[in-house]
Amino acid sequence: MVDYACFRTSPNCRVPFATFLEHSRVWPGFEERSVRFMTRLLERSGLGEETCLPYAQHYIPPSRDLESSRAEAELIIFSAIDDLLAKTGISPQDIDILVVNCSLFAPTPSFTDMIINRYKLRKDVRNVHLSGMGCSAGLISVGLARNLLQVAPKGAHALVVSTETITPNYYMGQERAMLLPNCLFRMGGAAVLLSTNGAKARFRLARVVRTLTGAQDGAYHCVYQEEDGRGNVGINLSKDLMSIAGDALKANITAMGPLVLPASEQLLFALSFMARKVLSGRIKPYIPDFRTAFEHFCIHAGGRAVIDELQRSLTLSDEQVEASRMTLHRFGNTSSSSLWYELAYVEAKGRMRKGDRVWMIGFGSGFKCNSAAWECIRPAANADGPWATCIHRYPVDIPDVLKH
Repeated sequence: MVDYACFRTSPNCRVPFATFLEHSRVWPGFEERSVRFMTRLLERSGLGEETCLPYAQHYIPPSRDLESSRAEAELIIFSAIDDLLAKTGISPQDIDILVVNCSLFAPTPSFTDMIINRYKLRKDVRNVHLSGMGCSAGLISVGLARNLLQVAPKGAHALVVSTETITPNYYMGQERAMLLPNCLFRMGGAAVLLSTNGAKARFRLARVVRTLTGAQDGAYHCVYQEEDGRGNVGINLSKDLMSIAGDALKANITAMGPLVLPASEQLLFALSFMARKVLSGRIKPYIPDFRTAFEHFCIHAGGRAVIDELQRSLTLSDEQVEASRMTLHRFGNTSSSSLWYELAYVEAKGRMRKGDRVWMIGFGSGFKCNSAAWECIRPAANADGPWATCIHRYPVDIPDVLKH
């Protein structure tokens, strides 16, 4: 990886809790019980008062038209790419591969066409727009770009862009299972430049491991876009989501472990596996200590419960999940780009060192658990990035229930 850049949110897009709830009360589409439910969600969400929503969501009622949706996508994507091009000094004409992921908004022409037109990319650029892949799509895009680079000429460059468009996907109904995304998802995006030329690289991509559990009906339906009884479209989050995510994580770490863990941890895991077979599962499975394989952990900031569950499952310290909790607090759930905000946090705090290993873990609809292992070649020279104006205030204490 040559470098990466995250969209920097603007203060005039900020949505404090009071503003969010006032808008919800003023608009007649939400009943009072729905507003009370969203209030309880926000108070326990782990989000702070500086998360941002696109301009169209500041209207009463929120605008969800095509023009506003496209405007949000262009603002985030072009801002991130402009920042990345400025940091790397690369010309758009040197980009050979373009991969973009956005799950819930796939207009025509596609996002890749939009970028090609804006930056006048070469007519032979290989381009793919991934949609419907959920919050883990960022690592899917990285894996796809890596595969395309392996068959491209040496020194080729791949641009990966990850985002989610909030504007057309704001749920306007009363179903509680579909109101949660309104409270958690916020605007954000990231652009990443990959290359087979390591001369200017800052990170080396060591592994990408993908786990898909979609063959199981419960996993397939646990994050599901559908209409409610009144015809309002939204994302239904199943009450079994955390259990399904835990199973997907176990499958993913079973595949990742042998690739990254030291021999001592692999031996303990193998002995535990055999003992469970002999004793018919009467002993607890051994969870490998991934702290022996990685110095930094970037866990998808999907919500407080997601981070809590992974911290417990992987026996991580508060500092090791700090990047995820602070990203959720400052930026909210930015979907597939959240991992890059977390990496930016670690670098902005000055904790990254040459040779440090980073584990990115993403979850998404389908249901998927994808992970990537990186090795730092050259840490960032400064804290410039999405945290530049606020890193001095972090970490902050996040209460179990926020009083506002």
